[in-house]
Amino acid sequence: MKLLRYGDAGAEAWGLLDAQGKIRTLGDALVGVTGDVLSPDWLAQLQAIDPETLPILMAARRLGPPVPRPVNFVCIGLNYADHAAETGGKIPKEPIIFLKALSAFSGPYDDIKIPRGSVKTDWEVELGVVIGTRAAYVSEDEAMDYVAGYVTVNDVSERAYQMERAGTWDKGKGCETFGPVGPYLVTKDEVPDPQNLDLWTDVDGHRYQNGNTKTMVYGVRMLVSYVSQFIVLHPGDIIATGTPPGVGLGVKPEPVFLRSGQRVKVGVQGLGEQDYKTVAA
Repeated sequence: MKLLRYGDAGAEAWGLLDAQGKIRTLGDALVGVTGDVLSPDWLAQLQAIDPETLPILMAARRLGPPVPRPVNFVCIGLNYADHAAETGGKIPKEPIIFLKALSAFSGPYDDIKIPRGSVKTDWEVELGVVIGTRAAYVSEDEAMDYVAGYVTVNDVSERAYQMERAGTWDKGKGCETFGPVGPYLVTKDEVPDPQNLDLWTDVDGHRYQNGNTKTMVYGVRMLVSYVSQFIVLHPGDIIATGTPPGVGLGVKPEPVFLRSGQRVKVGVQGLGEQDYKTVAA
């Protein structure tokens, strides 16, 4: 099942994508659905609904992030060995965890705002894991029981802010619109192997990233368990699992960074593609 949310920012409604690629509205159908949003029981009730019985969304509407604003937007750093090499980083002995500011949370087709004074805004396509059940101190064996599904994420990053302005990475990761999510939340039953998904990034039609989740240092199961040892995860929380090689910082002989007026597309196999333009903040 591919869930989505449509409407103005902050006022999105639930819908789903049917087998023909049409958006179906879930408004009236949700009246009879019980339980916590994104829980296994809630998702099972939605999956029991025949999409053909749902109204088609007739008017074009903005697609927002396919989950409501999360409690935690967790990111994992340097989780692909080849990406660590291109940026001069070492493979971490344990996963690197940082939090992306929730003001960065945005939709899959919303403009990316280049921060004022930025000269090194970069892209990072990532597989995002969406939590469906409150998770604390979860074992690896049971970790997948807490996963609702998967999303495409772009961990947009300002490298000068991240690496040259002292302190932690956060100031280069949390700028407005630096966390596009979606277009769909694809439930885990449709993604039997999250460790074998292609990921890509195109900027103005040129493909820079072309990787696969099989080269992750730490896989989805381990990451859900690991993060839950430090952060209580809530339904709708996102873990962005790291990016493959091909970021602008790693381009040789000279890095390439985003500027206003460009077109960016990022995608993950089976999860949909984001498409937006860059604008000045």
